[in-house]
Amino acid sequence: MCGIVGYIGAQEAQPILLTGLKRLEYRGYDSSGIALISPKKNSIGIRKAPGKISALEKLVKNKPLSGVVGIAHTRWATHGAPTQANAHPHHDCAGQIAVVHNGIIENYEALKIQLIKEGHIFRSQTDTEVIVHLIEKFYKNIPLEEAVSMALKLLVGSFAIGVISTNEPNKLVGARLGSPLIIGVGKGENFLASDVPAVLGFTKEVVFLDENEIVVLDKDHFKISNLEGKTVFKATTHISWDIDQAEKSGFDHFMLKEINEQPEILENLINSRIHKKTGKIFFQEQNIPETKLQDIKNIFIVACGTAYHAGIVAKYALESLCQVPAQIDVSSEFRYRDLLIGPETLVIAISQSGETADTLAGVREAKRRGCSVISICNVLGSTLTRESDGVIYIHAGPEIGVASTKAYTAQLTALYLFAFYLAQIKGVLSSARINKLLTQLRKVPQYQTEILKEQKRIAVLARKHSHLGSFLYLGRNVNYPSALEGALKLKEISYIPAEGYAAGEMKHGPIALIDEYRAVVCIAPVSKVYEKMVSNIQEIRSRKGKIIAIATAGDQEIKELTREVIYIPKIEEIFSPLLVVLPLQLMAYHIAVKRGCDVDQPRNLAKSVTVE
Repeated sequence: MCGIVGYIGAQEAQPILLTGLKRLEYRGYDSSGIALISPKKNSIGIRKAPGKISALEKLVKNKPLSGVVGIAHTRWATHGAPTQANAHPHHDCAGQIAVVHNGIIENYEALKIQLIKEGHIFRSQTDTEVIVHLIEKFYKNIPLEEAVSMALKLLVGSFAIGVISTNEPNKLVGARLGSPLIIGVGKGENFLASDVPAVLGFTKEVVFLDENEIVVLDKDHFKISNLEGKTVFKATTHISWDIDQAEKSGFDHFMLKEINEQPEILENLINSRIHKKTGKIFFQEQNIPETKLQDIKNIFIVACGTAYHAGIVAKYALESLCQVPAQIDVSSEFRYRDLLIGPETLVIAISQSGETADTLAGVREAKRRGCSVISICNVLGSTLTRESDGVIYIHAGPEIGVASTKAYTAQLTALYLFAFYLAQIKGVLSSARINKLLTQLRKVPQYQTEILKEQKRIAVLARKHSHLGSFLYLGRNVNYPSALEGALKLKEISYIPAEGYAAGEMKHGPIALIDEYRAVVCIAPVSKVYEKMVSNIQEIRSRKGKIIAIATAGDQEIKELTREVIYIPKIEEIFSPLLVVLPLQLMAYHIAVKRGCDVDQPRNLAKSVTVE
């Protein structure tokens, strides 16, 4: 949520900042703005606009800004409506300092009251504006970074900020607590950003800031310190993927591109985690000793949204394969529970971005209680990965679409591999059984490719049902979370009310919803609960429900119950979520497109939720 870009160098900053903002559009926003230091006028020029970045581009085309130092921002409204006045950057009373901010300042009201008493004039409803006025208050005969540090020590909440001042026009300052911020290291230029895609195309060398760190950049150097002024030394990280991976590559939307990338991503992930000679599973960044894992008595999974659904599948897999009790909580509930966890508990934290605020808070609470923590994450160097004992990177590349697709199946694949790894360590599964399961898992990318060949037929089916007012998704056992995920995808991007249920719960309430105006998606591949699912379908059919079934290829019984069937290849039941989710993703996508929705940037949603 929200995006920050900063530039200092020798080039005109305006086009660079706008390019960076457009590469952060996936994070979700409702207004944008840009501020540049004008070297000729020794002033800060600011342009801001509600709506899409195209509105800002139109504004600066008519009233361009010039300068080689600047900051820019995409805002997701929290305090104050998405208006021009509330858009970032914000400036101080004298117009000599400008600030952009991601996060929430919890004590802004008290600070604002005090600053107004001191004579400061506020022009917005935002919490952010208190930051620039605090900096103005302290910025008296001291360097800008010291004034920033003094201001930040008064804040309660979370922040990532970028700051410029006409008093020190060759300096760009950034700082973070609770919201991500990176440095892009160039030649004769440096960058500040809230996420890596903003700087790709300009540099692949980045530095990840940690909590309570502040950075001062000029065009040739950067210096990192903590808020007490102590210097912190950090190495750069080379980003292996390039900007082409963050472009649409001929697809109409990022979401469709990312759905189609899944077979290749999973194949690479599986191959990279299985030793070519020994056939054993390994994780390079998994730093928890095997002796520690052998003594684990229970597992707790914490995640949000789509990652939470991956975690539910993992619960089934871990209990079945590793014979270890597993529980799962949405992160926002986990952190407030009276937790019965300790040194014999393994916590698995799942987050695509590695910056999800609730998941991070849960991990910190778990570590405080002595638990070991493994994170499943897509973003190299993110806060979650740095605070975990071990990391399993999913290497899915940048996921631009707000509704997660390829990250979900990559998370699932990583969790399956970890379940085999843990079963291997604990000695609860024979090598023969693990190898048999791995053989099946290796077939998943091929099977996904076969499903993707049926995209046109799935699109026709989706468009046929796009007028319906609500959807019900039903699944059982390991595909109950698939029902939850299918419903989430549809409601996220098409705004159609949708619910996912365990099919056995249908008669405990959801059956009241079934009529000819609603669709029921029944996930019914071959499984130990197959006959139960068939019974559910028969009950729905008798009530004139419009049934869409996802079934195993060759299933004639399902075909007799409904004409609307999407077939998937036959696979071991435990891996079926990796296949059934593709038709669910494609249905949601094509329904949303038919309804004219903004698929990649659905309303009110952000890619990374960095505040509670």
